[in-house]
Amino acid sequence: MACNISLGYNEPCKDSIAGLTAVYFMNFNSGSFTLNATDVVTSFPSASTVYKYELKGTNGYTETVNTSRDNGTTFFSQVVSLQTKKLTAEQTKELKLLAYGRPRIIVADRNGNAFLVGKNEGADMTGGTITTGVAYGDLSGYTMQFTGNESLPANFISGSTLTNPFAGVGNAPTVVTGSNS
Repeated sequence: MACNISLGYNEPCKDSIAGLTAVYFMNFNSGSFTLNATDVVTSFPSASTVYKYELKGTNGYTETVNTSRDNGTTFFSQVVSLQTKKLTAEQTKELKLLAYGRPRIIVADRNGNAFLVGKNEGADMTGGTITTGVAYGDLSGYTMQFTGNESLPANFISGSTLTNPFAGVGNAPTVVTGSNS
């Protein structure tokens, strides 16, 4: 593996914003992805399905580089923090299944980027709450935290846009949306 850097960096314009618009959960055993020379996902496993969680509010993605000179190791911790509103029996069951499994997660941000979290190892639910809140204005809903540890950073999804994170990929997955009441 080559360790020589190959690009410089110019200070960009101040035109990006923080936060997520949606996450898409994919069962771990869904197959393999095709990547291009810059490690961008260009094709999804054939006949794959993703489950869309539309988001608004306090949701985020953070990736931490963990490297040890002494041990000669590097890995990337990928953390997805979510908050969804309104308690339902159906959503509580899905939270249980997410906690039992190790899904792959496609994270869509407010800048039209999409990232694949847990590509090789999946992501584990490492925390969360089911809460009714106390005061009238408190959250009545769910918080969830997922962590993936991978040998490489999360992959960008080719051609993602604000309205379609799968616009530029081959074998685009079938998207299942919710029907909250």
